[in-house]
Amino acid sequence: MNEENNSKHYSGFVNIIGNPNVGKSTLMNALLGDKLSIITSKPQTTRHRILGIWNDDNNQIIFSDSPGIIDDPQYQLHKRMNDAAFGGFEDADVLLFVTDIYEQYTGEEKVIENIRQIECPKVLIINKVDMLKDVSRLEEITNKWSEWLKFDKVFTISAKEKTGLAELLTFIRESMPEGPEYYPKDQLSDRTERFFVSEMIREQILLQYKQEIPYSSEVEVMSFKEGEAKAGPIIRIQANIYVERPNQKNIIIGKNGSEIKKLGIASRARMEEFFQKNIHLELHVSVKEDWRRSERSLDVFGY
Repeated sequence: MNEENNSKHYSGFVNIIGNPNVGKSTLMNALLGDKLSIITSKPQTTRHRILGIWNDDNNQIIFSDSPGIIDDPQYQLHKRMNDAAFGGFEDADVLLFVTDIYEQYTGEEKVIENIRQIECPKVLIINKVDMLKDVSRLEEITNKWSEWLKFDKVFTISAKEKTGLAELLTFIRESMPEGPEYYPKDQLSDRTERFFVSEMIREQILLQYKQEIPYSSEVEVMSFKEGEAKAGPIIRIQANIYVERPNQKNIIIGKNGSEIKKLGIASRARMEEFFQKNIHLELHVSVKEDWRRSERSLDVFGY
């Protein structure tokens, strides 16, 4: 157990895995107290593996939020997302497997076999219990999982309502091995500011547009410059939104630029909340045909 007055330092990696839309990103954000991972109700919202860093004087916990596992990958992008997701099994000091009260498993899934082979402490997280109407359903879910896998601990939580998280964080802290500060104590993530800007724009695309548009879109930050203005510190950002078809470009822009204007307003508000500075944002749209199938394009976009 890691005591507060212990002069030793404890650190480790906590990898969060599970299917899309079970609340992995919501969980990491809630544990960190900062919105590092974007969250929407649409599947495949998380595309990259993102590290979020929790610190106190004697502990450093590096949480890893991975893309949800895609059972039937249709694009090269999906395959790379799965590589990132299954990479979460490799370097964990604690593994958090997240499911929810709605998921249906058979016990034959590949992810279950992978978890069986992991030797670090394994934790079952049953999320969204705030939406549970029949309490007996929770015991049923827990019993089913105990037949398939041996978990070191089971937590029933609501990541959205932040219930059950204090107990979970205590367990994680007490499971950390003695170790160094892998990152400076004031660092929140391994990702750059440009990365978070691109994710905030992509989040608003997911929220604003329907059907295939969000999944065909990628965002690249072309310029990020901090400066001063009459109203105070300002960040001037230019970003390019890539889509796969000319008609998708037209939808992103909208009639007389109406849709991209709404997108810019919402994205700027999100950035100003995140950076606590004024934001000047310019958005452009380009067509990069079939980028989700292109190895070269995926390399450029950092997948």
